[in-house]
Amino acid sequence: MAALGWLTPRRRSATARSVLAGEAAAEAARKTSVEDESALLARVPDHAPDEPAFPVAGDDRAAAFFDLDNTVMQGAAIFHFGRGLYKRKFFERRELTRFAWQQAWFRLAGVEDPEHMQDARDSALSIVKGHRVSELMSIGEEIYDEYMADRIWPGTRALAQAHLDAGQRVWLVTAAPVETATIIARRLGLTGALGTVAESVDGVYTGRLVGEPLHGPAKAEAVRALAAAEDLDLDRCAAYSDSHNDIPMLSLVGHPYAINPDTKLRRHARALDWRLRDYRTGRKAAKVGIPAAAGVGALAGGTAAALALHRRRR
Repeated sequence: MAALGWLTPRRRSATARSVLAGEAAAEAARKTSVEDESALLARVPDHAPDEPAFPVAGDDRAAAFFDLDNTVMQGAAIFHFGRGLYKRKFFERRELTRFAWQQAWFRLAGVEDPEHMQDARDSALSIVKGHRVSELMSIGEEIYDEYMADRIWPGTRALAQAHLDAGQRVWLVTAAPVETATIIARRLGLTGALGTVAESVDGVYTGRLVGEPLHGPAKAEAVRALAAAEDLDLDRCAAYSDSHNDIPMLSLVGHPYAINPDTKLRRHARALDWRLRDYRTGRKAAKVGIPAAAGVGALAGGTAAALALHRRRR
């Protein structure tokens, strides 16, 4: 699975590692593409985009790129995956406690904490080392049903569907393991996923990464590489994220969207007149100064659960 790239040689610059991670993610995504063009064209629209001319129907050089954590899904995919592995006795209770606290913090703060994400990926790397890729893929399918399916933001899912209905390709772009990201993309009917690529030999995880986690600049490199390979025009593409860490990716495309944005991204998006969408509860949306989207009251229960966990930990 994924861990931070401390295992890569120090002589390689951060930029070079980002490029390597991006190119590896793009190659993996193309190999595992779940696109079914006939199915995409046959879908019936269930959400009208705000701008009538966008997405442009039939534009095969346009695509959409969606961050995963807190953009498409509440919380972080790696934490949900950790819960599933604990249930299957891959690690001990003390590690589950750490996963649970990090997940509660992530949902309360609504932003990525580099140290928390590093810890989660280091844990995942040590847990899955020596396991077969096929085994983890099979388990990942079960974990999606158990912990992830009901945490998809309906509003963001509708935005992705608008692109699909227009006949465009839609990709997840995430620091989560590419195997986990691919499962989520397939379950949502998306084209595929760009994610962190863990090295495997003869189908067994080695405990090393290819490059570094697909985070920040590495995401932009992955999108750039995939666009070149798929003959996409980035000026006609869209990208969606909640985090200021993804400004490099958002800046690549002609249609950047800030979804459930953190404070830094909100400020940046407003300065550049980017589109903003917020699908969190009214309380959370008020905190960041953006009107809440209608119809998200049903999601409040998840936030309440995270708050309860936070109180117990205090």
